[in-house]
Amino acid sequence: MSSSLESLKIGIIGFGPFAQFLAITLVKQGHTLSATSRSDHSELSSRLGINFFRDIETFLEFNNDVILLCTSIVSLSEVVKSIPFHLLKKPNTLFVDVLSVKIYPRDLLLQVLPESMDLLCTHPMFGPESGRDGWHGLPFVFDKIRIRDQDICSRFLQIFEQEGCRMVEMSCEEHDKQAARSQFLTHTIGRVLSEMDIKSTSMDTKGFQTLIQLKESTVKDSFDLYSGLFIHNKLAQQELKNLELALQTVKQRLLDRMEIE
Repeated sequence: MSSSLESLKIGIIGFGPFAQFLAITLVKQGHTLSATSRSDHSELSSRLGINFFRDIETFLEFNNDVILLCTSIVSLSEVVKSIPFHLLKKPNTLFVDVLSVKIYPRDLLLQVLPESMDLLCTHPMFGPESGRDGWHGLPFVFDKIRIRDQDICSRFLQIFEQEGCRMVEMSCEEHDKQAARSQFLTHTIGRVLSEMDIKSTSMDTKGFQTLIQLKESTVKDSFDLYSGLFIHNKLAQQELKNLELALQTVKQRLLDRMEIE
């Protein structure tokens, strides 16, 4: 078997729904997984064939090739600053984040990670809903921030290549610029529709059905995720201002038309 097809030992920090979703495919591909989390997921992990550790110290001694950070955006800083990196068996362990913003985790991890550790920033742009029937054609964005062990990095990326993902190498800056509009704006509109409590009617148009679907898919994500998109992406904050301005402009045009009539 060539090195590019060899299995990896992957440790996951933060074993919430998204990490569990990824883990199913990682195990299916034959990788050896371990996980640690603030909540006890030992029963689920056992069913999936994953080694679960309640304490991070024992977890770090498991000699992983890759440490996958699957914490929420808002808890990332607290989590990574509490990691006892000196317990890692591999001095050049590859750290990978999967957060929906990229500049923030990159800058934080470069500050905290020991210089010997490699860093790959990624954003699998799908989840349990959009990826439930497979990952083929779904975008996987990545930026090789500090990679010295090219083999480990290549083997990790191949996980997503093998599942048919559309691999998109992009800088963290460009990612956040594009995500501020495509992702944050989508979430914002969905949240607004949820606050309006829109529901299906007996005379739904196709357009209204699309709005219902947007609302329902958006609110399945946690508010922690949504607020993280806003707090840790300055460009998203500008998009919210742009949305407010656009709504006010449309409203004013309607009021002006009323005066004409």
